[in-house]
Amino acid sequence: MTALDMIPDVTYLPTDLWSDEPPLESDLHLQQIIILLSCLELLWRERSDYYASGNLTIYYNEEQLKKRNFWGPDFFVVLDTEKRPRKSWVVWREQGKYPDVIVEILSDSTANIDRNNKKILYQNTFRTPNYFWFDPNSLELQGFRLIEGQYQAISPNEQGYLWSEQLGLYLGIFDRKLRYFTADGQLVPTPQEAELQQRQAKEQALLEKEQALLEKERERQAKEKLAQKLRELGIDPDTI
Repeated sequence: MTALDMIPDVTYLPTDLWSDEPPLESDLHLQQIIILLSCLELLWRERSDYYASGNLTIYYNEEQLKKRNFWGPDFFVVLDTEKRPRKSWVVWREQGKYPDVIVEILSDSTANIDRNNKKILYQNTFRTPNYFWFDPNSLELQGFRLIEGQYQAISPNEQGYLWSEQLGLYLGIFDRKLRYFTADGQLVPTPQEAELQQRQAKEQALLEKEQALLEKERERQAKEKLAQKLRELGIDPDTI
């Protein structure tokens, strides 16, 4: 037996893998994922140290590949990583990183899996610190925080929002959608809402400027009218 014969076989897992997720359950699922993704991207537009995506396969071990037992969260965020496009999230290509936050959008066909199988997977294998699920129909919202290896339910605040220390944000319901709220309770806007707010702010500023000019013109006219009256009385207004 040669030295080469004694070297054990090494299996190299592929790293260039396409996502293999089923279609989204409904338009509500798509809309919700877009809201979560676009709001976070707008809020963190100056950051490049995170990755967020939705309905994307997470590849995490060889057994999963063999059985084609693919798991893709509806929405997830990985912190302290490079923000760039990916075909999928391949754990062994990403220095062993798993998602720090996962959100599942419940449906009749997936609710049982999301509440049980996926919760166990995210707790025991992914070790994801924050896991949330949201039902866009019943508006059920539940969140968990990983404490000593076990998920513990996150208690809501007075507004019913759930705090994610990983995001530094609350998750709560607004207009029947799952939304982010800042630590002081302010709604994180969508890009469309932010654009509308900016437009309204500009319009308000322009209106206030026009009102100030009108007030200034009224004062000038009143001053001129008084000066004219004084002249009629034989008084030079410039000497007063």
